[in-house]
Amino acid sequence: MSIFEQAEMASTLRHYSQLSVSFSEIHKLCIEVTSLLNKSTKAGVLEIELIHNLKKTGQLLWDHLFTRAVKERLKETPIKDLILLTDEELISIPWELLYTGDDFLCIKFNLGRVIRTKGKSGPSSYRSFSTMPKMLIMANPTDDLKSAYLEGVYIKNQFDKRRKDISIDFKSTHIDTFFVKKNLRDYDIVHFAGHCEYDKDDPKNSGWVLSNGIFNIQDIYALGETLSLPSLVFSNACHSAKFSDDSLGDDYQERAYSLACAFLFSGVRHYIGTIRKIEDPVSLSFAREFYARLISGSPVGECVRLARLKLIKEYGITTIAWTSYLLYGDPNFVLFRLKAKAAKSKLKKGPILHRRQLAWLSLVVAIISICIYLYIWLPSVNPSTFLLFFRSQKLFLKGQNQAVISLASRIIKDDPLFLSAYPLLADTYQRIGDKESALRCYFDYIRHSEKRKDKKHLVSAYTGLGWTYYLQGDYAKSFDFYNRALVLSQENKDKMNEADVLGKLAVWYMDNDDNDKALELLTKSAEINRERRHIYKHNYNLACDYFNLGLVFSNKKDFTAAKEFYDKSFRIFEKLKLTHELSDYYFNIGEIYAGRKEYLKAMDCYDKGLKIDEKLGNKFNLTSDYGMIAELYVETDNLAEAEKYFNQSIGLSKEINAYPELADAYYNLGLLYKKKNQKNKAKDYLRQAQEIYALIDSNKYQKIKQEFLEFGSD
Repeated sequence: MSIFEQAEMASTLRHYSQLSVSFSEIHKLCIEVTSLLNKSTKAGVLEIELIHNLKKTGQLLWDHLFTRAVKERLKETPIKDLILLTDEELISIPWELLYTGDDFLCIKFNLGRVIRTKGKSGPSSYRSFSTMPKMLIMANPTDDLKSAYLEGVYIKNQFDKRRKDISIDFKSTHIDTFFVKKNLRDYDIVHFAGHCEYDKDDPKNSGWVLSNGIFNIQDIYALGETLSLPSLVFSNACHSAKFSDDSLGDDYQERAYSLACAFLFSGVRHYIGTIRKIEDPVSLSFAREFYARLISGSPVGECVRLARLKLIKEYGITTIAWTSYLLYGDPNFVLFRLKAKAAKSKLKKGPILHRRQLAWLSLVVAIISICIYLYIWLPSVNPSTFLLFFRSQKLFLKGQNQAVISLASRIIKDDPLFLSAYPLLADTYQRIGDKESALRCYFDYIRHSEKRKDKKHLVSAYTGLGWTYYLQGDYAKSFDFYNRALVLSQENKDKMNEADVLGKLAVWYMDNDDNDKALELLTKSAEINRERRHIYKHNYNLACDYFNLGLVFSNKKDFTAAKEFYDKSFRIFEKLKLTHELSDYYFNIGEIYAGRKEYLKAMDCYDKGLKIDEKLGNKFNLTSDYGMIAELYVETDNLAEAEKYFNQSIGLSKEINAYPELADAYYNLGLLYKKKNQKNKAKDYLRQAQEIYALIDSNKYQKIKQEFLEFGSD
């Protein structure tokens, strides 16, 4: 092996060193890397201990594969670009994940692979960029990957600002092999977001899955025989279309190389591919960062490395998507050369303004600037409106709900563009169980935010509306508004609202039995909020994140971790003097005690939470409070008290039309009568629950069908 700088390539003599290696041992280490990567969750997250193991395995590969001289030079060099020139027989080694003791190679260097082969001859020449480079984006050709379509749209929009520098064609759904064969050679850059299929029996048939078949390796070679293909191909796809799971096979490097090899030998100068399925929004984040750097004039290898670092920063090193990208080609190559700035022309000097005129002009500009600032950033310039709003907030914290409704309605009537009043009024209506009025407030909030062109408030309105629909059991509408909020907050780099909606989405996924996805989203949200916890709202959101993390771990039956996160949440709420937020804390801690059969402690917690909700007049919370207390009485075999509290929950749920809570109360009361062997009453309540679940929760609907089967024919 040799290691040398570009300037040393012209040297007549080059030093090389030799190293005896055990390929069986290297193979075992490569298998270990594969095994570790396969232990990630569906969301692509590894436990931190497994990341440590990945580093240790990567360091063993580093120790075995490089001589001491090479290792020392790689560790000491200030150079960032590293071209790894290897024989084709060595492609199965995960070079990017070799660990130097300080960092992985793909993080330390702008790393590109160049492969030596004796089987084929490469292109005689590469295409040259035209004055106006052309890019083709192919997204979701099979019309079954919404995330791939969104990825394509975002990249297209990203390039819209550079229309003078690059021509973009966007193609989505119903992309057939004829279109690709006919048009691929017209472009300098091609981005593909979709399925990729690997044919193990005949690798030549592997390739991109299109609407009418596969654009395969044989097709690529055929196209490259006459004219060179694009300079850059970014295949943001995976070799998992045939398989039900997302795990890597032992031959995953060979699979990735098979498609890369075809493109490279057909005239593609740079090929970026993936080794596994990567979920939106992670793949989108990588692509956006990569192209942002590329069009700003950065070398292609640097773009890939910085995109990896972006994923690590946003999602943490445990989200292993950063390991999944491979670059074939010279990492130092720049596709977009920045244009040299034209020399400044000399301007004729006009008449010099008098100092007094300049002073007046400056004053006028300052006044106009202040007016613009006040108009954009302040919801109102009426001091009395602010005073009324602050008074309304204090009343809300005290649970004086009718007074809040009166004052907030007055604010909105006098000043409809005072946007902060809408969510306060909506939350008050939600608290007393008036869901229709809560929805109306949020729709008004959206309308006036759009009128004012205030995107921060618009995101907040979408999130609030999503939460209101979620509480009503309308999960489809809830999910739609959450996604609108997430996209808009990320577009505006609005971290406050992004963290808020990520936390709300996590609760949505928890309620839909996807605790792993919830954990992923809460990890992102908490990271954003921790970095900005000196800001009040971020600190508040962090308390909510900790509470929801407690709920995730409670669902996973890890009650020790759950209590730890609940207690973190409690400490922040106490510090912020938000004791009205502690009702859910007491009930969830009580649930942990109930799980441990410490029933007196559980009831004590429930009683504390109940008193908070009663003081605040929070009818919505009380419906579930009564239900949880009733369930505890069932657990302790006090069925009379349980029946009383279930009926209280039913009565209040009917009063405020809280259908999910009403269905839960019917269901649990049905089980109670089943336990008391009162079958007719049990069936009646279960049937009432089933009628509601049929509209809002298909899983619980099916569960009740099973309950009826257990009654038998009688």
